[in-house]
Amino acid sequence: MKVRISKEEEEVEEQPLSPMARVFQSPEVDYCAVTIMGFKTKFCPDVLLDALKHNVSKHPRFSTKLSEDGAKWIETQVNVEDHVIVPNIDPEEIGEDGQSFVDDYISRLTTIPLDRSRPLWDMHILNVKTSDAEAVGVIRSHHSLGDGMSLISLMLACTHKTSDPDNTAIPSLKRRQTVPHGLIKQSWFLRFIFTVGSTTRLIWNTVVDMLLLLATILFLVDTKTPLKGGADVGRNPTRFYRRTISLDDIKLIKNSMNMTINDVLLGVTQAALSRYLNRLYGKKNEEEGVLTSNQNHLPSKLRFRAGCTVNLRSDIGFKPLADMMTKDSKCRWGNYFSFIILPFSIGLQTDPLVYLKISKSTMARKKHSYHAALVYFIIKIILKVFGAKAAAAIFNRPVVNLTTCVSNVIGPMEEISFRGHPIAYIAPSNYGQSQALLVHYMSYAGKMIISMAVDPTVIPDPHKICDDMEESLKDMKAALSERGLL
Repeated sequence: MKVRISKEEEEVEEQPLSPMARVFQSPEVDYCAVTIMGFKTKFCPDVLLDALKHNVSKHPRFSTKLSEDGAKWIETQVNVEDHVIVPNIDPEEIGEDGQSFVDDYISRLTTIPLDRSRPLWDMHILNVKTSDAEAVGVIRSHHSLGDGMSLISLMLACTHKTSDPDNTAIPSLKRRQTVPHGLIKQSWFLRFIFTVGSTTRLIWNTVVDMLLLLATILFLVDTKTPLKGGADVGRNPTRFYRRTISLDDIKLIKNSMNMTINDVLLGVTQAALSRYLNRLYGKKNEEEGVLTSNQNHLPSKLRFRAGCTVNLRSDIGFKPLADMMTKDSKCRWGNYFSFIILPFSIGLQTDPLVYLKISKSTMARKKHSYHAALVYFIIKIILKVFGAKAAAAIFNRPVVNLTTCVSNVIGPMEEISFRGHPIAYIAPSNYGQSQALLVHYMSYAGKMIISMAVDPTVIPDPHKICDDMEESLKDMKAALSERGLL
């Protein structure tokens, strides 16, 4: 609709927020997305300003601000200089370790709220040399603007392949076939039996998942571990850590074990967190004088769960930005995602491949459920009937009671550049959540980038979790090689 808001009767376009955007505007769920990019050359801020001046008005979410009641987007004039920050850095401030300076700078940003009187995003350029980049860019945007897939699509629309500047780098992605290929060729009776059995399991799994979600909202809380945050974690400064591992190694394991990349990443995560927690509990036992010859120091019956984001778009592949902005698009811009709850198997396994088998079984079970779609539908209904505050409470309560959250986003398969500035890495993450640990994975140019957001008051040594992830991946690859499966 259009409303007149000025004395000159200037017309301003207003659009209502989507259900999930309304939830993210609530104080209980005030999340911000952060994308950290390393550049292979020093970055020229004038190039960024020129690009924004010509393109920001084409994107409605980056050229609109919130209404006073937080229910609508209002079109506004954007002064890009207000949104691009290039700090004047004294070389003495940087010292010998540029990465520490960058980490401290980004951590301070998590304590500075975005200005709600203008569009909810900003960009920071740090021409500081680190171990793997000559400059670092930080894009900060409120989560109500769009989910990870939307923001990555925007980034891809603004970049091009380094090897071919005339082409953008949009990766293709399709959903896996739900019916086994061999069954399609079978008789109608066998297909009928399969359909009945599959539908029965689907209904049963959905009922069980929704009951577990209800229990999590009401009373079911994860075991208190050194990784478990609390309700106040979202108010603390967040620090971001990054590690790069081999995407080829992940694909080798994926093909050998007949699983997906997500299955492999989940198995690696479970193995790494098991190592990390076992080491911490072992140190605790030593400090308390508890001597044991058993190398397993983990408590029994440990309840450790993770929220896993799920893309609800019917077309999960990346599309050109213009297509995503179309009203009837199957891959629309916005917050079209939900979550599922994954039980993590935290324990020491003598065979590292056990973690992979458990993750494959868990993911197969969770995929065969309408849990994610129902959660999104329920939040929409609660938002419509009871308002944003109630919907935010339903969304946030499971987050508080779970230990961590994991996500994986497919990125460009080839190196990309922004107007002549090659990008060395892309590390997306979030802050503002009530969890002390978030783990994001993103593939980029033949690498898998692990990006972690942590509360340093809860997890002072997150680099050790990254070390454990690398070691766990090596152990899995070695175990497959020993068995002649590679």
